[in-house]
Amino acid sequence: MKHIKVLGSGCANCKRTLALIEEAAKAKGIEVALEKVEDIAGIMSYGVMSTPGVVIDGAVVHAGGVPDRQKIEAWLSA
Repeated sequence: MKHIKVLGSGCANCKRTLALIEEAAKAKGIEVALEKVEDIAGIMSYGVMSTPGVVIDGAVVHAGGVPDRQKIEAWLSA
């Protein structure tokens, strides 16, 4: 199971990123543990300066803007 955190203040892009990851995981039949991190200190602890940020299994894989579906599927397959 992949542990995925979406870092962001709760903006529309952050919510969209969370939904896209959830949809892609469900479509691929991959079990994920999704967590939304809205605490500024928590976000900054990953060194992410622009949101949404995505952290998979402790590693930052994305920061700033909504990732596209293909990128998300590549993260889930890795």
